Amino acid sequence: MSRRNWIILGTAAALIPLFALLAWAATQQRGQPAGAGINQQFGEISIDQSQAADFELALLNGETVRLSDLRGKVVMVDFWASWCTPCRQESSALNRAYTAYADRPVEFVGVNVWDTENGAELFLVEFGVEYPAGVDAEGAIALNYGVRGIPEKFFLDADGVIRHKYVGPMPEEVLREALDSLLAEVEPGGG
Repeated sequence: MSRRNWIILGTAAALIPLFALLAWAATQQRGQPAGAGINQQFGEISIDQSQAADFELALLNGETVRLSDLRGKVVMVDFWASWCTPCRQESSALNRAYTAYADRPVEFVGVNVWDTENGAELFLVEFGVEYPAGVDAEGAIALNYGVRGIPEKFFLDADGVIRHKYVGPMPEEVLREALDSLLAEVEPGGG
């Protein structure tokens, strides 16, 4: 064998473990794209209140929701992913609040981003999520809303105007305060 062939063979042998490591790392990522932000710390982001961009989302239960069809209700749009630890941490608080406000003009919409449909479905089952949720497979909704990390929540008033934006795992009492403040504008007698 010529010296050139030995060099090629040695180089190929050295690269095989590297490719194996990269393949293993890709499978461990669970759908999280490189550089995707995870909002570990909770906080409210200052925003210019504006009309929320309308979207239609195919829900994982086979139905469809259009944001503009929810006018007249206070809406919380939650951007999340199954691999997101803060999303997992806050899921029971979101479920409790959704149940507590079920008889009031409130709707939650869960928009799964940077994830797989299978991962999203497993998350909904594991955490018993009852509110409407679907996968933003192409990222168009997240892009329109300027989502940079997850979880991120947008609170819309009954006219479809974005009034609040929160990042990070949301404490249940803050979630309820945000809903109550917007409901005070909608319900007779101020809630």
